[in-house]
Amino acid sequence: MRIVVIGAGTVGTWVADLLCRQRHSVTVVDNNVEQVRRINAELDVKAIDGSGSESTVLFQAGVSTCDICLAVSGVDEVNLVGASMAKAMGARRSIARVYGRVFHDLSTFDYQRHFKVDRLLSLEHLTAMELARGIRNPGSVTLENFARGQLEVQEMEVHDKTDAVGCSLKTLDLPRGVRLGSISRDGRTWIAGANDEIAVGDTITLIGKREDIDDVKDRFRSRHDPKTGVVIAGGGETGFHLARALEGHRFGVLLMDADPDRCEYLANTLTHVTVVNVDATRRSVCEEERVGSAEVVVAFTGDDEANIMACIEAKQIGSSRVMCTIDRPDYAQIVSNLGVDVAVSPRDVMAKQILGFLNTGIVISRMSLASGNISVLEMDVLPNTPVTESVLAKLELPRKSLIAAVMREGYVQVPGADDRLYAGDTVVALVEDAAEDELLARFQGA
Repeated sequence: MRIVVIGAGTVGTWVADLLCRQRHSVTVVDNNVEQVRRINAELDVKAIDGSGSESTVLFQAGVSTCDICLAVSGVDEVNLVGASMAKAMGARRSIARVYGRVFHDLSTFDYQRHFKVDRLLSLEHLTAMELARGIRNPGSVTLENFARGQLEVQEMEVHDKTDAVGCSLKTLDLPRGVRLGSISRDGRTWIAGANDEIAVGDTITLIGKREDIDDVKDRFRSRHDPKTGVVIAGGGETGFHLARALEGHRFGVLLMDADPDRCEYLANTLTHVTVVNVDATRRSVCEEERVGSAEVVVAFTGDDEANIMACIEAKQIGSSRVMCTIDRPDYAQIVSNLGVDVAVSPRDVMAKQILGFLNTGIVISRMSLASGNISVLEMDVLPNTPVTESVLAKLELPRKSLIAAVMREGYVQVPGADDRLYAGDTVVALVEDAAEDELLARFQGA
């Protein structure tokens, strides 16, 4: 593939090197002359000196014929403008990395739709979602990265016999806007089909808006799951996104940060999270806040060494499971030997996301779930294709697939059986590997 990378900072250089090693044709754009010279000397890519928000520079980089433009500089505005211009100039896909949370806040303005960018990526949000999946269940479905944050996935266990146990999904009559996405049983996870029955001991995922999911939870339980205690050390953007992903579900979240102003903001924004203004790297503070009683402790202090030490101390005072982020790749091999259960590299998370965009045809992105046999596909709906011919109930889609979300004109919804797909829609689908070719055939023209 022909790929243009805007920005030659830490992320841009690393992404360019990764794509080059996978034998893609890569051009890097940056306005730092020394950085451009170094990349040309050290990497097998073409580096161009100039601003990624200038049309002449982008034209020189070849965006008009590239398969994908990745705008990953350290300036949000440059990334937005550069990715938007690349798309307008002919790039098949364009992705912009943004840090500011305002760019993801659809309640104020839809930047992605306005700038006609295929995806806005937040390194901090992606890292938080990776950890959230590890806390919930490594094999669970995560749609937050795909549905622009407008949908939630809540996981729950079926502890005892309720009215839903023994019933097939098609007889449950779930309300419009809520779908049962997957079922986990005896170590196996699969996409829920209309004829699947719920059994005691199952772990299920419900997809929809929070208020809609809350209305149907009691159908699957006669008692509430005990809350899992989660302590987050560090209230930066990654800590914020993780706390937001877990709040209000089956987790009791305590977030600790040393900055009083940041704590005040977090307390006002995260209504179901306990925020404490303390230094989470001090053992005496952790003991006072009873961190050892938490089932999960996650460290986001902004410093690799501090994260590792916070995890070690949390383990020593009784925490069952400790996690952290690690920026330095050479640390990744040693943290497990120090007792850290999960260490996530933000760069690896970003790489996995970007590699998921390297597709042709109708597939925008593809991500595999930890269960190994299920993929999440984001696809364009083209004119005059089989999926536009009738309502979903009559499309005869593969049994091992599920249309989880439909994005239309900036709005995301969980479709019902009587909904239709229209040209221009973007669909998020769950599909088991054995049924992927059959599903794709329904989305492709003759």
